[in-house]
Amino acid sequence: MERLWAPWRLAYVAGASGDAPPCIFCHTSDKDRADLIVARGRLSFVILNLYPYNNGHLMVVPTRHVPNLAAMNAEELAELMRYTRWSEMALNEAYKPQGINVGINLGRPAGAGVADHLHVHLVPRWSGDTNFMTVVGNVRVLPESLDATKARLVPIFERLSRDQA
Repeated sequence: MERLWAPWRLAYVAGASGDAPPCIFCHTSDKDRADLIVARGRLSFVILNLYPYNNGHLMVVPTRHVPNLAAMNAEELAELMRYTRWSEMALNEAYKPQGINVGINLGRPAGAGVADHLHVHLVPRWSGDTNFMTVVGNVRVLPESLDATKARLVPIFERLSRDQA
């Protein structure tokens, strides 16, 4: 029998039921987190999801630790939306998806994995991108590494910030 191994998910699975770790978005200066950032503004940043649903799965995060949209000021909201827009543009250019899920989960009951620091998910989608592995094996098969995803997206964000700032 062949096996699919996803040892990189162990830290996520093992930590799911333990004490709440420090906020992963507030500790982006740690090397493992900083390596995932593809764009950074003054009030927000774009980061690869360490446990992506699909290749190109991005999160747009306000720098300030805020639990919801109501806690943000107008300037923070404007930059968050600008980077969400640029993320959509970058994903369309880099991956040419047939659709993109854009969403915010406010609170654990709504599905937030990091419940107290708001973030916007953008997940590129293609017809037929789900398969039996998700249902049977509770795993995703992703053909591209996070390093390759970052290398593909960073130049696009750099160009967008120059051209549309």
